[in-house]
Amino acid sequence: MRSMTTPSRDDGTADDGTTGRYLVLLEDDSVAAGTRELNRIAGIDVAATADATGPGADLRGAGGLVLDRLGVAVVDADPDQAEALARAAAASGPIAGLERERRVRAITAEEVQTAVAVDESVFTWGLQAVGAQLSTATGAGIRVAVLDTGFDLAHPDFAGRQVTAESFVPGESAQDGHGHGTHCVGTSCGPREPGDGPGYGIASAAEIYVGKVLSDGGSGSDGGILSGIAWAVENGCAVVSMSLGAATQPGQPFSRTFERVATRAMAQGTLIVAAAGNESDRRTGAVAPVGHPANCPSILAVGAVDAAEAIAYFSCGTVDRIGSVDVVGPGVDVLSSWPMPLRHNRISGTSMATPHVAGVAALIAQATGARSWALWARLAQSAIRQPLPSTDVGAGLVQAP
Repeated sequence: MRSMTTPSRDDGTADDGTTGRYLVLLEDDSVAAGTRELNRIAGIDVAATADATGPGADLRGAGGLVLDRLGVAVVDADPDQAEALARAAAASGPIAGLERERRVRAITAEEVQTAVAVDESVFTWGLQAVGAQLSTATGAGIRVAVLDTGFDLAHPDFAGRQVTAESFVPGESAQDGHGHGTHCVGTSCGPREPGDGPGYGIASAAEIYVGKVLSDGGSGSDGGILSGIAWAVENGCAVVSMSLGAATQPGQPFSRTFERVATRAMAQGTLIVAAAGNESDRRTGAVAPVGHPANCPSILAVGAVDAAEAIAYFSCGTVDRIGSVDVVGPGVDVLSSWPMPLRHNRISGTSMATPHVAGVAALIAQATGARSWALWARLAQSAIRQPLPSTDVGAGLVQAP
């Protein structure tokens, strides 16, 4: 069998976009048996999330960590151990799959100015585009998890709001030292009347769950994301918003681990919404495929449009049978919260479109009681069908109930 080792960089990570660790997918209802097999087959001792020191436990203290709610282990493995796990995954038993852990990052685009003038004196153009200002729903009683670079926990626009925060980045608190996460939290769950500038939050009364899975430098790993998803599911979040990922190549398979995790999350009432990616340059005719993990069939992939409801030039699209854009949201020149002292900022990307969609999902969840696949269906059914290819916009621009 071909060796599964990869070259390493000086910082201990592989130079092919992986970390050197592995994701071990366990069969349904086989966490205990799979954990035993990890030790029996490869001699790897793993800690269960319930035994770890906090949900953001550092993997360096053990051979790995089992996310028992999702049926996934993140492990350190030398070449011989990886070979043994690969053989186990190819045979019948509690170990269902093995793949290298990827490095991921916050999905950002270069500054793009909208070409259409929109009155934003009361509400941002994105909030208006999804019709949130016309909706009586506020997201009250709905828990929304934003997995990103954290959040400015002292931001004045969120005074009095319920915010539950946890860091899954070793050595860093949930406080946002980057800005990307605070911006995404603001769009999905920020205020409609901030008192300083236009309203910008879609689900303005939702319960906010902040999972810091990306460092203050904007980077992270699959294991951190999976830990954040497990935490969100454990806490009963109806929606998980992920403006992060890694670029893919045409024909590259989606992650079997993330796909199974998404279906398991759905079975527990949690919809995962993720950014499609910003690797396209439609100005030159180049359309890049939907990135990881948004290219998984059971993760709602979000593309971006501008204020004219035209596809953003950077927005990834459907280029083959692997990975498709499911819906789009406002993603160009979006105003939202930012760590103090700046307070607010405008940035662009499918990262900005994703929390618009997550916020609308929270409004629909409140208004209809829909969860998981039913919530996905309502998002698609109520979206505005634009005169654009479905390969670029999927069902269209999401709309508030």
